[in-house]
Amino acid sequence: MEKFILAFVVGGAICVLGQILIDVFRLTPAHMTVSLVVAGAILGGLGLYEPLIKFAGAGASVPISSFGNSLVSGALAEAEKNGIVGVLTGIFEVTSAGISSAIIFGFMASLIFKPKG
Repeated sequence: MEKFILAFVVGGAICVLGQILIDVFRLTPAHMTVSLVVAGAILGGLGLYEPLIKFAGAGASVPISSFGNSLVSGALAEAEKNGIVGVLTGIFEVTSAGISSAIIFGFMASLIFKPKG
C-alpha cells in the first residue's frame, strides 16, 4: 500500500509542477511538456532520476519527465560502448517503441475520429 501512495504523491507532484508552469509562468502545454522532458533529461544525466524511480516506482516512471531520463540513459549507455555514434543510436534504441506506439495509435485514432486540420 505504501508504494501506491508514494507513486501517487510523486506522480501528482510532477503533474502539479507542470500545472504551475502553465498557470504561473504562462507556458503553453507544449512548452511545459518540453520543460518536463528537459528536466528529466538533466536529472537523468546527473544520476538523480533513477533513485527517484526506485523510490516512487510508477509515480516517476510514467510521467513525461521519464522520457527525458530514457533519452539520456540510452545515449550514455551506448556512448560508453560505441563512442559518439552510440549517442544517437542509444537515443533511438531506448525510445523507439514508445515513439512508434504514439505514431501508430495516433494514426488509428485519426481513422476513427475526424481530425481537425
